[in-house]
This record gives sequence, C-alpha cells and structure tokens, in this order.
Amino acid sequence: MLTTTAPMAAISQARARALCAAGGALAAVAAWTVEVPLLGIHLNFRFGTSPTQMIAAGQIIAATLAACLLGWLLLALLERRTPHARPLWTTIALAALAASVALPLTAATTAATTTSAVVGLVVMHLMIGAAVIPAMARTARPR
Repeated sequence: MLTTTAPMAAISQARARALCAAGGALAAVAAWTVEVPLLGIHLNFRFGTSPTQMIAAGQIIAATLAACLLGWLLLALLERRTPHARPLWTTIALAALAASVALPLTAATTAATTTSAVVGLVVMHLMIGAAVIPAMARTARPR
C-alpha cells in the first residue's frame, strides 16, 4: 500500500489556521449571543431602499468563516510571493477590518437601523478581528 504524508510543519500550520478560522467564528457567535439574546439588541440592517433584515447567527458564522478562509488564502499566496508576508498580510487584514467597521458607521448606506445595532456590529467586527488577525499572522512562515 502506498501512502503519502505531508510534512509535519505543513500539517500543524494548516491546523493552526483552521483553528484561527474556527476561533473567529466562535468569537462571532459569542458576540451575537451576548448582544442579541442577553442584551436584547436587534441587529437589523438595511441597504438603500431594501427591506430591513435581521442578522441571524448562521449568517454571522458563514460570513466570518468566508472572511477567515479568504484571509488564509491571501496569507498563503503572500508566503509564496514575498519574503514579507506577515507584515504585508497584517496590514491588509487591518485595512479590511477598518473597512468592515466603517460599513455600519457610514451614514450614506444607513446599513444599521439603530444606534444599538451599530454598536453591536462594530463590537462584533472588532472581536472577530482581535481573535483572528494576531493568531493568523502568527502562523506565517518565514521565507
């Protein structure tokens, strides 16, 4: 029987990055659990003239995992292309976090419908960023 094995460093790095993504989703669920059921905040948003929509836990998990996996992909690509993957990725990740925090704050889109929803969304974005960015950056390989 012929089997192939990946190097141990690659396995542990992939596991660490998967745990980063799972940790981000866990941070999102923790924030949603505190904000919605416990504090009674209605995380509603609206874009333009569309109807108001409520943000559910499943949507938060899916969006967080998608963002984390895209971040993982970007870090892997940067590791192959540049010797400065960690600082470059961290800068891009912080810029993406700033952009995602800015969305509920912008008056032009009026994305969040109430002040409590704005604060709840901003706190949620910051919690996810605080959980994922340092942990994912720590997994970057030196070139």
